[in-house]
Amino acid sequence: MTNTDPTDREQGSAFLPRFDANGLVTAVAVDADSGTMLMLAHMDAEALAKTRETGLAHFHSRSRGRLWMKGESSGHVLRVEEIRVDCDQDALLLIVRPAGPACHTGATSCFYRRLDGDWLVRVSD
Repeated sequence: MTNTDPTDREQGSAFLPRFDANGLVTAVAVDADSGTMLMLAHMDAEALAKTRETGLAHFHSRSRGRLWMKGESSGHVLRVEEIRVDCDQDALLLIVRPAGPACHTGATSCFYRRLDGDWLVRVSD
């Protein structure tokens, strides 16, 4: 692992993603048209490279322990229009065009419930 000056990472123009101890970086997908937050997932170096190569969102599934393309079984892929990087390069914002619901439950977004006391209340499809 190389040491990178924080100023280079935070102020420079080089893409220097900072992966955590598990080799992951957090990725948030938002709808390009509405700005709605669709999902949060994690990417390893392979998922990030595959996303950049194909233009389709790929992630690292912590539960499956492998690379997966969003929509690989449902067809509800996320076409990536832009990748933004936060200030210290440990989180990514994927601006996407979804081809169907983002959530495996069939909801448009994975964030379809709000906390109300000790209960979850559905707020959208």
